[in-house]
Amino acid sequence: MPRVKRGLSGLSLVVGVNKPAGMSSHDVVNRCRSIFGERRVGHTGTLDPMATGVLPICVGPATRLGAYLTGHDKRYRVSIAFGAGTDTDDAAGTVVRTGEVPDRVLDPEFAAAFVASLVGRRKQMPPAYSAIKVNGKKSYEAARAGNIIDLAPRDIEVYDARLLGVHEGDGEELPSWDVSFEVSKGTYIRSLARDAGVALGCPAHVAALERTELGLLTLEECVSLETLADLKDRAALDPVRLLGVRFSYAQGDLAKKVANGAQLPAAELPLFERRRTTSAIEMCACTAGVRESCEPPRDGELVAVLTDNKLVALYAYDEGRARFETRCVFQTGVSRGRDI
Repeated sequence: MPRVKRGLSGLSLVVGVNKPAGMSSHDVVNRCRSIFGERRVGHTGTLDPMATGVLPICVGPATRLGAYLTGHDKRYRVSIAFGAGTDTDDAAGTVVRTGEVPDRVLDPEFAAAFVASLVGRRKQMPPAYSAIKVNGKKSYEAARAGNIIDLAPRDIEVYDARLLGVHEGDGEELPSWDVSFEVSKGTYIRSLARDAGVALGCPAHVAALERTELGLLTLEECVSLETLADLKDRAALDPVRLLGVRFSYAQGDLAKKVANGAQLPAAELPLFERRRTTSAIEMCACTAGVRESCEPPRDGELVAVLTDNKLVALYAYDEGRARFETRCVFQTGVSRGRDI
């Protein structure tokens, strides 16, 4: 990859990439650095190399949004293969155990009921091959060196789990389920597959995985790396919508205060929100689908500030002081892209 310099592009934007299988999230970042001619590129929500689907990419100063675009709920489509377990709990690993697949696993009615029973809160043990750090050491690095780090169970929640199909397999292909999951942050689909096998009395692993949603970003909004190379900044998405926050507008003297990161009294930032109706009256051109919010700011609420149709700052409301306090200022405003 040709050497690129930080800030050379002058771009500040967020795009959604449909990550292909066989590339790590870092590989995608490197490709985006080349596409945009910008060293400062980052991703939010890591995907394993074998996984595909939604991967948000931040370019230029917009990389500072990374901390606010993580920790969201996610949706996946997964193929869970039964009869073999691997050291990584997915198809990229080495098979370390095999076992007979019970007949009930191939019963669609049983399978649908079992998958539905996975909905709810639980403790989950992360895979040994994960990026979780213990005493500064990544778990997967220790596992590759033959050392297993003692990982602590995590609190996770499965919001929705639906069986999409049952496949009996053949001589070369293992029996499998296609499942749709909606899960909380920190949930490992590989662990769900592994634990399903344990509960059913046979080893299991993830055979294929596609992330279809991350927060408010959907797979339909994401583009391939080839398309991104063609579109470049024309693929930019609206970060305000992806953040899912209310927003305010700043011009003139107020814009100068915001650029300097000044604390602002509540009255100086009237809040607006996207309209939730699609009627012709509500979505007329004069309002551009935006309305002033009737609800006062909530303590700790994150608010976006816009100037000249760019995201220029993020503020948080301090109810005790009745003011907005700066969290992040973008001297190079973040593009609001094609969404508006």
